Amino acid sequence: MVKEIERYGIPIVHMATITTISKSVGANRIVPTTAIPYPVGDASLEAGAEHSLRKNMVKRALDGLATAISEATEFEK
Repeated sequence: MVKEIERYGIPIVHMATITTISKSVGANRIVPTTAIPYPVGDASLEAGAEHSLRKNMVKRALDGLATAISEATEFEK
């Protein structure tokens, strides 16, 4: 589905804990996440630290949308 959406010129960022699966399904822009039970958060952190973690992930995803790529790319921390 990711490739079909991108074929229409709409960039997609796939946020996932297991990035190898993202690559195998054809995602081009990949943002690694924290853990399977809390992919875009961490319940063990204090509220302020978790907010910063989430904000950082969303920023990486937005940066990924704005980046021109020619092959599958992981946007690391």
